[in-house]
Amino acid sequence: MGVSALVPRLSTTDERLRNFLRANGYRSWRRRVEAVHGCAKPVRLAGSTRVEDTTTGTVLDGFEGSLLVPCGNRRESVCEPCSARYAADTFHLVRSGLTGGKGVPGTVSGHVRVFATLTAPSFGAVHNRPRTRSGRARRCGCGGFHHEADTRLGTPLDPTAYDYVGAVLWQAHSTELWRRFTITAARHLASALGLRVGELRNHLRVSYAKVAEYQRRGLVHFHAVIRVDGPHGPDSPAPAAVTDDLLCAVVRSAAASVTVDTEHTDDIPARTLTWGTQIDAEPIAVHQAGDPAELVHDRRVAGYIAKYATKGTGATSGVDSRIRREAAIDDLEVSGHHKAMMRTAWRLGGLAAFASLNLRRWAHMLGFRGHFLTKSRHYSTTFTALRAARAEHRLAEHLDRLGVTDGSTVLVVGDWSMTGVGYRSDAERDLAEGIATRKLARRTGKED
Repeated sequence: MGVSALVPRLSTTDERLRNFLRANGYRSWRRRVEAVHGCAKPVRLAGSTRVEDTTTGTVLDGFEGSLLVPCGNRRESVCEPCSARYAADTFHLVRSGLTGGKGVPGTVSGHVRVFATLTAPSFGAVHNRPRTRSGRARRCGCGGFHHEADTRLGTPLDPTAYDYVGAVLWQAHSTELWRRFTITAARHLASALGLRVGELRNHLRVSYAKVAEYQRRGLVHFHAVIRVDGPHGPDSPAPAAVTDDLLCAVVRSAAASVTVDTEHTDDIPARTLTWGTQIDAEPIAVHQAGDPAELVHDRRVAGYIAKYATKGTGATSGVDSRIRREAAIDDLEVSGHHKAMMRTAWRLGGLAAFASLNLRRWAHMLGFRGHFLTKSRHYSTTFTALRAARAEHRLAEHLDRLGVTDGSTVLVVGDWSMTGVGYRSDAERDLAEGIATRKLARRTGKED
């Protein structure tokens, strides 16, 4: 695409954009930006790369100058292009564990698979949009009805009565609750099959992929794909006694029985943390043409998890870095409710009893300290493998253009150093944003 095609989309009445477009090297700069899909804050590198034939010592190709490397941030609020790539990788990672591919046998589509959702308990009544069973809107606890975009949704009806300490401590221990849930689920499954826990691995293996999603009240809940394989992993089927209904029942019983006890201080008594009562588990059906839309299909599940893997904290999505001092919380453009959670995390982080939780470091995440996407080893492929395969594919394409048929005799030597992060001017930033917008529109089929 030429400059003239991009200019109308970027408010060319701005003189700084006009000057940049006239500058020498624009086309070269544009190619570098397009290579990182318009990344919002790329890493700038300077150096050289050469491609050598190891059998003859001949330099087949080379480049010297500058290039951009994508920031790789998964959050859509930080970098939409990089988050789109992260979401795509997440989709393939989750989908391969459901239907096979990427090194996973296709027979896993016939294994027992469940889509589970585990939520946080209540720490006080909040504004919400309740519905009757028929879907009719009911009044909130405040006595009124809320629009979907109402900023009060998720905030406490009575902030003075809301248990902020409990909410932050639950958030900080949520990954430990998940760890204990996986252990307990294995024990319940063994009991249901009449096996000792130590014998379970001789009969089956349980694997999962999960994503954390922030609710409007600022607490995470977990969506997970849970799959049961045979004793040798994805290559072997689970025992016939393991059914969809059994695995759903195990998920519910394990989640209902898991607890974590917090430390006791003079001012803060010990608490027993649990999952919320809203625990859901549904079998995952194999997607086929003509299936009813209401079925929980593998492709829809993978897309759902990929979508939430790139989300931030919702109302706090603009807070993307650590809070260095408590006073800085006042200046953040977030709701009073989320500020209260941050202040609570900061205060608890200063107490010796909770030092191991490192809450001040995670105050901007409302106390949540875990990874947004995690999986067990045998569930499917890895991000590292997906990215390595993509790099190998690009190298193979480049060697093909050079006429190289045997890549095993080729050595790529690079010598690069970082010169900065982000774009060098507002003009570059605005143009890169336009490039990113067009690329995303083309990818989603929404281009004008």
